[in-house]
Amino acid sequence: MNALLELKKHKQSVWLDYIRRDLVLGGELKRLVEQDGLGGVTSNPTIFEKAIDGGTQYDEALGMSFARDASTPPGRIYDQIVIEDVRNAADVLRPVYDTTGGADGFVSIEPPPQLTADTKGTIHEARRLHDLVNRPNLMIKVVATKDGVAAVQALIAEGVNVNITLIFSLQHYEAVAGAYIRGLQRCKSPDKVASVASFFVSRVDTQVDKALDAIGSPEAQALRGKIAIANAKAMYRRFREIFQGDPFTALQQKGARVQRPLWASTGTKNPAYSDVLYVEELIGPDTVNTLPPDTLAAFRDHGRVRGDTVLENQDEAEKQLRALSSLGIDLNAITDKLQVDGVATFAVAYDRVLDAIGKKRRDNPHISA
Repeated sequence: MNALLELKKHKQSVWLDYIRRDLVLGGELKRLVEQDGLGGVTSNPTIFEKAIDGGTQYDEALGMSFARDASTPPGRIYDQIVIEDVRNAADVLRPVYDTTGGADGFVSIEPPPQLTADTKGTIHEARRLHDLVNRPNLMIKVVATKDGVAAVQALIAEGVNVNITLIFSLQHYEAVAGAYIRGLQRCKSPDKVASVASFFVSRVDTQVDKALDAIGSPEAQALRGKIAIANAKAMYRRFREIFQGDPFTALQQKGARVQRPLWASTGTKNPAYSDVLYVEELIGPDTVNTLPPDTLAAFRDHGRVRGDTVLENQDEAEKQLRALSSLGIDLNAITDKLQVDGVATFAVAYDRVLDAIGKKRRDNPHISA
């Protein structure tokens, strides 16, 4: 059986961490939904930058925009491209959204990353994108900074679906879950809103392994490749505590949904580790795993579903986290830096995609001919 379809038996949804025009218009996204049970899509500027700068599939859309108004700012053009792709992807996933009663089938879009320290700006841009895309299965991505968390609460209260991203630590997660619950308490129709908490995984191992290698002791080496999963399991334990007790119980009686943990950054970065490590070890109810295309194909090919693995060895995970601390490695300091670096990476990618659009206009005048 297709291993991706087996995940659905464990109440885990698979999303694709990738969106491009050819994926949607060429029918591949529809095939993934129908044959692999794909339940959602996330987008980011890096994917669009590579597609625009390194290919021609957006040349027609760019040419039409250049022809309409040669002075249109690159940011406005990027906006138009992304909104069209997200709308089309949302339409492909709409049957999933309808079949699940609004629990799944989402496509995510993000405001400019320069707004991560601007609560009001994030709220304003989220409303704008929500209205422009005009699809019920849209999620707005908001970064889990202090200012972003404040925006999440306001948006959930308004009934806007939110994907909170760049969560790396238990502290980040607790702030996000609290904002979701407070937003639901102010929401007129808590049964109509959905949210995911995107908890990043492989990047944690990348940074922690460097610190462990610097120590070099047998105790340190024994923890290599273990902390990212242990960290995610600790988050999942906290998720169950929060959403199986008050004050969420009262909201659940009004139809509110849990805010599902979404495992992000699940492509394996260390070639010494299994290419499906962060899929096989984080299977469990009420979760999403968002996979880059290569990881999705690898799991379809040789992934194993042995049970609700995110619930396995919870005590061992806690022991590993304590062992890391005993070695003098501050996981919170690492995860805080990962979030800061993640925001910077998003900002650089956004600037690059705007530069790529400007370059197309300068270097390829035939596009708009």
